[in-house]
Amino acid sequence: MVELDKCEINCIHEEAVKAVRQALFDEDVAASLAELFKALGDPTRVKILFSLMTRELCVCDLTAVIGISESAVSHQLKILRTLRLVKFRREGKVLYYSLDDDHIEKLFAQGLEHVTE
Repeated sequence: MVELDKCEINCIHEEAVKAVRQALFDEDVAASLAELFKALGDPTRVKILFSLMTRELCVCDLTAVIGISESAVSHQLKILRTLRLVKFRREGKVLYYSLDDDHIEKLFAQGLEHVTE
């Protein structure tokens, strides 16, 4: 029986391997990229990011939009802040969150386009 995800013979294409190895990023970059995609692996965080793509919101607003507790939203925002996906600004006693930069919006938009095609 032939496995579809495996070569039938063992052959290494030396030039291809060399080219990819030269282009491959280091372990720190690989770990950071994996953490980014791990963050996008949680539906609550995806909803938060989408909401913040739409407009700047405070924790109370995000709680009302997503329908989970304020502490749960705060916990997810801490993770997103640590990964530099969101930032906040203080206005009096209120913290307003927004996306950290336009890279996140582009990445999110491309992912959304991919899954809705």
